[in-house]
Amino acid sequence: MIAELQCVVLDCSEPLELARFYRSLLGGTVNREDRRWAVGEEWATLHTPSGLVLAFQRVTPYEPPRWPDASRPQQFHLDFGVPDLDQAQEQALASGATLLDDGAGERSWSVLADPAGHPFCLVRH
Repeated sequence: MIAELQCVVLDCSEPLELARFYRSLLGGTVNREDRRWAVGEEWATLHTPSGLVLAFQRVTPYEPPRWPDASRPQQFHLDFGVPDLDQAQEQALASGATLLDDGAGERSWSVLADPAGHPFCLVRH
């Protein structure tokens, strides 16, 4: 091993808004003081209870992915394990997510997009 993952950074148009959205899913602290990252108009962070740090950087102009359209690919996505898929999906939608594919009740995950258009999956564990 030569490195340790410190943070996952997502491009977006509204860093603070997106940090708050992910806090509604994962808990944690938005813009906690941390010597590794500066926060401000262009950059926000979320320190989650599990120790994961997500960061959000403003990109202008920002063009969100169009899942599953390969002309504007997702590039990566996040999977979140949940005990109750229906309840988690309902809460994510109430927090500002958009449903992309619910699997028609035939599988153990659904695909949503955060307010900036990044796809993510809720996966029943």
